[in-house]
Amino acid sequence: MDIFEWMKKDGHEQIIFNFDKETGMRAIIAIHDSTLGQTFGGVRMVNHSSMEDALKDAMKLSKAMTYKCAAADEDNGGGKAVIWGDPEKDKNEALLRVFGRFVEMLRGRFATGVDLNLNMTDGSVMGKESQYILGRPKEEGSSGSTGITTAFGVYMGLKACAKFLWEDENLWGKRIAVQGLGAVGEPLLEHLKEGGLEVTAAEVKEETLKRLQKKYGFRTVEPDAIYEVECDVFCPCAIGGILNDKTIPKLKCKVAAGCANNQLEDEARHGRMLQEHGILYAPDYIINAGGVIQVIDEIKGYHPERVKMKTTRIFNRLLSIFEMAKREGILPLEAANRYAESRIQAIQKIRRLYVSK
Repeated sequence: MDIFEWMKKDGHEQIIFNFDKETGMRAIIAIHDSTLGQTFGGVRMVNHSSMEDALKDAMKLSKAMTYKCAAADEDNGGGKAVIWGDPEKDKNEALLRVFGRFVEMLRGRFATGVDLNLNMTDGSVMGKESQYILGRPKEEGSSGSTGITTAFGVYMGLKACAKFLWEDENLWGKRIAVQGLGAVGEPLLEHLKEGGLEVTAAEVKEETLKRLQKKYGFRTVEPDAIYEVECDVFCPCAIGGILNDKTIPKLKCKVAAGCANNQLEDEARHGRMLQEHGILYAPDYIINAGGVIQVIDEIKGYHPERVKMKTTRIFNRLLSIFEMAKREGILPLEAANRYAESRIQAIQKIRRLYVSK
């Protein structure tokens, strides 16, 4: 493998490999693009089968963060960190603190918050070694869990889908199939209840499913059956890559919109397949940007009202992306990418002009 060719292909600026001989910690920090400013992206801990898989994960997600930050109108670039290890066996205080120290060594070039297989308590431990660990518990002066804000943004996005497709943002009586009731899926249920939607949900954790079903009274199906539910909206809020050759033909909906990252297994092919099946796709990094907006706000000094205001803008942003896609005859994801890229290019031009003077 030629890492430099990989970097050149997707425009990455820097890849940092970190190893600690005492704890055995192996981590990769991928910095994609810092045109808009300090890079930001979560850190996840995954037991990848190889170094190449860990590297691909970090690089792919760091690029996605560049687009997410740009499309959310934040002045931040994209980065991502992957701790390569088994979270069940390898995660401990020393390892987490070592990672925090590596982040601190970058002196603010990269800021991060916990992602897959890591929680706020882990973020708190990392934060003992670095001031650039965001999204920690509220008790530490941070903004806390991002799930509530992300769920609010997803609901704003659902209303935008309804406005574009049915010319009315009112979701009352619409049927929605929710896949996953985790950190975002659970608070989303409150919005769906208030909005009058008929909910069918699937969740792999039976205890969670029973608790929430008792509270909200929705219909439940087995995880594999969620794709075939007759509904208006399919809402993926679990793992990525779930919109693919096998699942798309099963869908019986008009909209696919949810909080899961990287929902399309193959962006171009499966985005096109959804369109051919008459399904409107809400680009995930647009609709799920609420959490990023919240955490980045900590850099400036966290203000909940400002975060809510900026998250509300997901409605108009997504609506304009749908309209651009329709006007130019392209896929919604292509329109979202163009929006993000145009913003990066415009800021880059402004800064070059400023430096030239």
